[in-house]
Amino acid sequence: MSETEKKTKISIRTRRFLTNRLLNRRQFVVEVEHPGKGTVPRKDVQAKIGEMFKVKDAEKTVVVFNLKTHFGGGKSTGFGLIYDNASFCKRYEPKYRLLRMGLAKKKEGSRKQRKEKKNKMKKYRGTNAAKAAGQSAKKK
Repeated sequence: MSETEKKTKISIRTRRFLTNRLLNRRQFVVEVEHPGKGTVPRKDVQAKIGEMFKVKDAEKTVVVFNLKTHFGGGKSTGFGLIYDNASFCKRYEPKYRLLRMGLAKKKEGSRKQRKEKKNKMKKYRGTNAAKAAGQSAKKK
């Protein structure tokens, strides 16, 4: 094996594998060995785990998070989840992880704008509220 092959090769191992039927997923600790290379991107680890466990639609059902590189490099550990299907993933995963994976959309406007709109809507009732919401959207 040449020096370049050693550097590009990464190996992934799973430990503490558990099947969680209540949340319709498999969960485990991921160990990534990447000698001579920086931290491996989460998407690459996600794809490799999908191949290892023969998961269809791995980009929507495999979740990898909390990857920490050990001191000195060469090894990282984190957590992994494999959901039975994408709908369970969307139901049980936190919103920020869904945003990272591209399965959810971020709210439009700043937090202050959303709060101002909410408070403005308190002044109106029924169909007038819908009209006021439409006007505030058109102004901006």
